[in-house]
Amino acid sequence: MSPDPIRTPGVLAVDPAAERLQTARVRPDDDPDATLRPRRLEEFVGQERLREQLAVSIAAAARRGEALDHVLLAGPPGLGKTSLAQIVAAELDVPFVQTAGPALERKADIAAFLTALQPRAVFFVDEIHRLPRAVEETFYPAMEDRQLPITVGAGAGARVVTLDLPPFTLIGATTRSGLLTAPLRDRFGIQHRLDHYGPDDLARIVERSARVLDIGIEPAGARAIAARARGTPRVANRLLKRVRDYAEVRGGGVIDAEAAGSALDLLEVDHEGLDRLDREILSVVCRQFGGGPVGLSTLAVAVQEESDTIEDVYEPYLLQRGFLLRTPRGRCATPHAFRHLGLEPPERAPQLFG
Repeated sequence: MSPDPIRTPGVLAVDPAAERLQTARVRPDDDPDATLRPRRLEEFVGQERLREQLAVSIAAAARRGEALDHVLLAGPPGLGKTSLAQIVAAELDVPFVQTAGPALERKADIAAFLTALQPRAVFFVDEIHRLPRAVEETFYPAMEDRQLPITVGAGAGARVVTLDLPPFTLIGATTRSGLLTAPLRDRFGIQHRLDHYGPDDLARIVERSARVLDIGIEPAGARAIAARARGTPRVANRLLKRVRDYAEVRGGGVIDAEAAGSALDLLEVDHEGLDRLDREILSVVCRQFGGGPVGLSTLAVAVQEESDTIEDVYEPYLLQRGFLLRTPRGRCATPHAFRHLGLEPPERAPQLFG
């Protein structure tokens, strides 16, 4: 029997940038309980090395009848960290309890979760890097010794009572592993990083999702969607649903390469996976500032967006695809960015250093 997720309402805050179609973060219209999530490890596409290592660890824990060692899953949003955590619980046939780091504001919040866990349960904490330091330290004895110190009373009469906890598996997910403290990171016996998916794996994910949603799709249509999905399954599935709408209204109901290309062009998602906002950033750097360098705050004012949003949401993919460079003097556009916008690269590259 597959375990049912236990969720804490309202723990996953959605920022304004998550309204973008091409964002890898959760959007308001994304269904967190969607049937598109793989249920078993054999259904999980891609990340082969991670899957193989995790399968061995799960099988060993199941054979011994023990809780799996604590697991840390790191990587950009939308790559399947939550799905993997749910799969671990399903493979071990144990309860799955979910919350997020920002929701755990006090030690009592952690105590409420940990004391209610059933033996060998999986306790999943998303955005674990956002735990307050005092709250984080409560996890140390719980993870190492399965004990939870509780302070009873106040002042001179206060005393510490230690509660014994059942064996459990803490699975932490983070998009910013560099923000994790060393003491917390070191307490995870199993650590994995998820990487962006290649086009072949993404096409397989799109085809599987199409079967689940009962959408007619040709291999060429799946590849066309995968090519513009920014290496991210969450984006690929979102694009699939929008392309389905287009195929039903303006096509023959089957997604082929032509229907996929026309739908994505209508959605302003180009062949590199860039949307209108990505191209606006590149246009400002190339046209208004001659390719740069331009400071982050100046760029933020020019595109009317917050600096943190540009740095955390827009820039990573532009840097990954070689459109932008970060330099000590600011952001610079590469010749690839100029050519993508249909512009002639400057004869002399922007001064990157000095």
